[in-house]
Amino acid sequence: QVQLVESGGGGVQAGGSLRLSCAASGRTGTMGWFRQAPGKEREFVCGINSNGGWTYYADSVRGRFTISRDNAKNTMYLQMNILKTEDTAVYYCAARESEVVITYPGYDYWGQGTQVTVSS
Repeated sequence: QVQLVESGGGGVQAGGSLRLSCAASGRTGTMGWFRQAPGKEREFVCGINSNGGWTYYADSVRGRFTISRDNAKNTMYLQMNILKTEDTAVYYCAARESEVVITYPGYDYWGQGTQVTVSS
C-alpha cells in the first residue's frame, strides 16, 4: 500500500503561479494529477510515466502546467503557471502500479487533496 500526501496548495491571483508536491511512501508506476471543482466531476489534469520521460496534459492546462517527478525522493510535482479562475479546485495526486498513463480515475492510490483557489 502506497500513501500519497499533497502539499503546496493555497490562494493566488489570476496570472500567478503555484507548485504542488505529492510525496509517495514508496515506489510507484505512473502518476497523475486530477482536480475536482465544486459541483463537478473529478477531471484528469496531467500524467507522467514511471521514469518521467513521457507526460500527457489535458487541453485546458497544456502549455501552462508542467508535471515532473523525482524518483530519488518518491515525489511528483505540478508547476502551475498563468493560473485562471477556472483552475480553482481541489487537486489530487494519484498513482498506479501500471506503466500505462490513463486519463480516467482508475488509479490504485490517491492523496487526500489540496485546495487551489485562484481569484480574479
